[in-house]
Amino acid sequence: MTVSTIKKVFPYPIQQVWNLMTSLDTYAWRSDISEIKVLDDQKFQERSLDGITTTFTITKKEPYRVYAFSIENKNMSGSWEGCLYDTDAGTQVIFTEEVRVKKFYMKPFIKGFLQKQQETYMQDLANALDKQG
Repeated sequence: MTVSTIKKVFPYPIQQVWNLMTSLDTYAWRSDISEIKVLDDQKFQERSLDGITTTFTITKKEPYRVYAFSIENKNMSGSWEGCLYDTDAGTQVIFTEEVRVKKFYMKPFIKGFLQKQQETYMQDLANALDKQG
């Protein structure tokens, strides 16, 4: 199992950060996906720009606190958890992703892939929040 965690503080209210993170209808701000398809109230799929479909099953959703789900695609399976904290500086988010690769040759590259993916998401989130003001 490979684990990657990233932390960041956004100078915006926790409700604003939460609403953007959890909206499955508003994803144009994400630079790394081409589509989100809602399957039911607990499952959705994201299609990456390179055509890989990942299925997410929501395992925990505590408004303004925790958003978590399991992850499954042809290359990996695992979990993702996003925790939000109200601070004097705004909203601190901590994202932790744990994955197991399905193809042995991917193992040496997965940590770097996860870190890049998390950094892209954080930058996209920051840009979208800045646009909202």
